Formats: sequence, structure tokens, C-alpha cells
Amino acid sequence: MTDPTVSQDKAAELRSSKADAEQKKPFTAGPTPTPITSWSRYEKIALTVVLMGVMMTGIDTTAVVLALPSMMLDLHTDLISMIWVIMGYLVVITIFGTQVGRLGDMYGRIKMYNVGFGIFTIGSLFCGFAQNSPELIAFRVLQGVGGAMVFSNSGAIIADSVSKDRRGRAYGITGVGYSIGAILGILVGGLIITFVSWRYIFFINIPLGIAAVAVTYKVLKDRSEKIKSKIDYAGMGLLGTGLFLILLGLTYSAGAGVSSATLVMIVAGFVVILGFVAWEKHYPQALLDLSLFRQRVLTASMFAAFFQALASFAVLFLLIMYLQGARGLSPLNSALLLVPGYVLGAFVAPIAGRSSDKFGARYIATLGLALQGTGIFVYSLLSPAAPLWVVIVGAIVNGVGSSSFFPANNSAMMANAPPKAFGIASGLLRTFANIGMVCSFALALLIASLAIPRQLAISIFLGTSKLTGGLASTYVEGMHIALYSSIGIILVAIAFSVLRGKESRGRQ
Repeated sequence: MTDPTVSQDKAAELRSSKADAEQKKPFTAGPTPTPITSWSRYEKIALTVVLMGVMMTGIDTTAVVLALPSMMLDLHTDLISMIWVIMGYLVVITIFGTQVGRLGDMYGRIKMYNVGFGIFTIGSLFCGFAQNSPELIAFRVLQGVGGAMVFSNSGAIIADSVSKDRRGRAYGITGVGYSIGAILGILVGGLIITFVSWRYIFFINIPLGIAAVAVTYKVLKDRSEKIKSKIDYAGMGLLGTGLFLILLGLTYSAGAGVSSATLVMIVAGFVVILGFVAWEKHYPQALLDLSLFRQRVLTASMFAAFFQALASFAVLFLLIMYLQGARGLSPLNSALLLVPGYVLGAFVAPIAGRSSDKFGARYIATLGLALQGTGIFVYSLLSPAAPLWVVIVGAIVNGVGSSSFFPANNSAMMANAPPKAFGIASGLLRTFANIGMVCSFALALLIASLAIPRQLAISIFLGTSKLTGGLASTYVEGMHIALYSSIGIILVAIAFSVLRGKESRGRQ
């Protein structure tokens, strides 16, 4: 007797193949078929919508970091509250990443993406009108909910809309969007903060968000077969509670120091996660398809993303603290030194994506990680009196490395995921990367606080304090230890990237 589940899976794959075939048909009349190397109109529109979401992320990330000192002064709040403006957003995206990716598989990835864009835009509007720090943190959490829906479904939308042999190129183009957004966040955000008000760094998201929602609603349609199943509320609760406890313990350890309470939070979080895994193994319609972890390429890609984020996100914040604290630069001038890396990265990302389509992600992603490790080593040469061109060189090498890694690693993940699980695979990849980012942020502050007082480390990051005398040298010594640790973590990411094995790169 034929297994009905297998039959349904085969039918879903056939429908997905037919959808891709339809997508490749030319939109203009005529007997000449569209060459496989050309992009269809639908592919271009889908990629543009995803590009807008990624660009908004880049703008939001860099502009919010630059605006933290102005926010603190204007809202009359404390340093820890300002840290939660960043952490609250990251924590929510991390917790909801997997869940909303699964919801995209169940109810339509385009629908969930569009709803998320709408929530993110509304959250941006409310952030701009926030009157105190609790309101701003709450609205950043709302932004995070929308952001999770956008980010967790964006990779799946590309996988649905773009033929398999061009997905690496598509992810490379989205990498350009992030670099452009980061540059705009630095340049436009810096001008807005200096001459207008920090509130407008959130308001600039609104026209982009409205345009993206309108285009998505009008043009894009869900092409994947929806999965009919019940929502695993218990699984969502267990996973969300476990991740929240771990991240809360880590962030409080960074902000107030390691204590018995924070250790209990972290241990309890891991226990709850183990309970979640046990529940998922026996629940018939589980939230998380654990069978994905049996696929070597998928598992290696997720862990490569985790360790890459764990290593690199800490480096960014340590470098900003060095430039603002040890060198006395303003937040804007500190960020401007990183612009060359983003600019060059914008040129490299499409090339890396196209190369991963041709040669596979294993070599391109691994080369990118090796370059990032080299860039971190360049940063380790910095001293309290080092020329600032060393920072620019490190930023360029690091930018080329990250712009090579992301499109290649993303394309490997989506090229090897089953079509029926594109949403959950995209959400998992984003969740692993976000967990690495949050842990890395906590790690950066913890390491910095070993060399200088914790409150001083936080205030340096916010651009409200400078290091003088021997404290600058002491901080740089601590930064060097952290950078060497990051290089070690990058080596772990390289190991996973190398061990991912042969990928599926055939055309669909």
C-alpha cells in the first residue's frame, strides 16, 4: 500500500515544479521562449519587495544605534533602558522567527510577509511618537513581531519565486539591499539625528513600508501548496519560554553582571528547550520539523550562521566602543569609518551569490568566513594611537567576507530544503543567526566589563562617555582578548561550512 504522506509530498513537489515552470514562461507574446538566464517579471517584482524589507532592516539597525544617545537624553532615561531598545527587538525576532516561518507554510508566505510588513510599519510610526522609554521598548517589540514575519518568510518567498539555479544570485542582490540600507542608516540617519530629531529615523520606514505592502498585495501571489495542520500552541509556548529565559539571563548578565538569578534563568531556559524537543518528537503536527536536522547541508548551514553571528556581532560593538571611547570619536564619525566596507560589500554580494549558483556555497561561504576572520585579525592590531586607516582596512576585508558568506549560505539552505518546508527552513536560519547575534551582544558587554566598569562600558557604547589615561589601554587589551575569541569562533563556523558536504544545485 502506498504511504499517503509520501504521495502528498510528491504531489506537492510536482505542483511546485509546475509553478516554477509557469514562472519561467515569458510575459510577452511570441514563439521565442525566455532564456533561462533572464529574469521573469514576477521574479523581479518578488525580489524588489524582499529587497525593500532587507533595506529597511539595514537602515533601522545602524540608525537606531546612532540615535541611542539622543534618545536617552530626550526621554530622560537610563543606560540599561536604552540597551533594551536594541535587545527587545532582537529577542522578539529570535523567539518568533521559527513560529512565523511555519505560519507562512500553513497560511501563505506572501500573506504572512505582507502582514508582517504592515505591523513593522505601524510599529515604526508608534516608535516615532514614543514619549518615554517603556513606550519606546514596547513599540520596538511590536516592530520585532512584524520584523520576524518579514524576515522568516523573505527567504522562502525567494525560494518560491526564483528558479533554483538563480537563488544564490537573488540572495546576493538582497545582500546589496542590506548594505545600501546600512549606509543610508549611517548617512541619512546621522543627518536626521544631528539636524532634525531621532524620531524621524523611524518615520522614514513608513513610506517604504506602505509601498512594499501595496506592491506585495497587488502583484505577488502565493505559489506554494499550503500545509493544513493545527497550530502547535504548546510547542510555541515551550520554545518561546525557553529562548526568552536564556536570552533574558544573558542580557541581564551583560547589563548587571552574572548572578545566581541569571544563571537560574539560563539553566531553566535550556531545560524548557529540552522539554520542547521531547514534545516535538511525539506531537503528530509538530511546530518544528526535526527531520530537517537530519539533512547535513541544512544543519551545517544553520550552525555556520549561528557561529558567524556569534563572532561578528560582538566585533561590531567592541569596535564602536573602541572608536567612541578610546579614540573619542562621535557615533556618526565612528560609523562613517565602516562605510567603505558596506560599499564594497554591496558590489561583492551579487558576485558571491552568482558564484554559489555555479560552484556551490561550500567554497564561497567558507572563503567569506576566512576573510571575516582576517578582518577581525586586522582589528586586533589596533592600539590607543593606531592610525584610523587600519579600521577602514579591517572594515573592507570584513565587509567583503560577510557579503560573500550570507548569500552563499542562504542559498545552500533554501536549495536543499524541501519545497513544503521553505518557510520553516527560512525561519530556522534566521532564528539561529539571531540567537548568535543576541548572545554575541551580551558577550561583547561581558568581555568589555572585565576590563573596565560595566556602566562605563555601556555608556561608551552609547557615545556618552570617553576613556582617558590608562583606561583606554586597559580597554584595548580586553578588546584584543575578545577579538582573538571571535577568531576562534569564526574557525568553528568555517568547520561547519566545510563539512556541509555536496549540495543539491539542479534546476527545478
